[in-house]
Amino acid sequence: MPVDPDVCLDFDRRQRLGVVEAIWGEHKSDEQIVRILEAFHAAGELALVTRVAACRIASLRQLTALPFEHHAAAQCLTLPGPPAADERHGLVAVVAGGSSDLRVASEARLALACHGVATEMVLDVGVAGLHRLLSRLEALRQARVLIVCAGMEGALPTVIAGLLPQPVIGVPVSVGYGVSAGGEAALRGMLASCAPGLSVVNIDNGYGAAMAAMRILQSSAQGSCPKPVD
Repeated sequence: MPVDPDVCLDFDRRQRLGVVEAIWGEHKSDEQIVRILEAFHAAGELALVTRVAACRIASLRQLTALPFEHHAAAQCLTLPGPPAADERHGLVAVVAGGSSDLRVASEARLALACHGVATEMVLDVGVAGLHRLLSRLEALRQARVLIVCAGMEGALPTVIAGLLPQPVIGVPVSVGYGVSAGGEAALRGMLASCAPGLSVVNIDNGYGAAMAAMRILQSSAQGSCPKPVD
């Protein structure tokens, strides 16, 4: 099946930027997603489709024989599965305030895995129980970049950026009551952070945080981007 005429896939992105294109799946039909998977497969490029609910997987499998992988926690598809981690990238820690942040954190972790980056997930270290974070600080020091996901008031990235020297990327998550306003309170809190050098991506944008981490890793890898992975 040909890709839709209004879909222009960026197969050169890995060569140009060192990262693969991600496909937003939530508002695409099953047929569109299958055509895109087939196009990536034909081009010999890894496909990453985000925001695909579990209830759609059976329908998608009926439409294609391609052995795509469904990553339930991240609500994403990949074809093929992520490559083995390349130790030259070092480690990225993906930190989340609570289990309610898991989908966004898992999306970030999967996006990094698709680029051969090793990650460690650190969950349930929100500021309501700060001792839980303090007990993990020495382990977090081993990471080259920290991606920190938090909903509610979004204070966790500020706390971590005030305690650790690595680049910290804050991800506001659309979790919380009332005035949390679907992650807007967390976003505003992170943007208003007094922690020097904290970077912030948009609400629930785990993929964007992962790509920011990739740019940091690539810029510090002997001053050049890693060679494209075949």
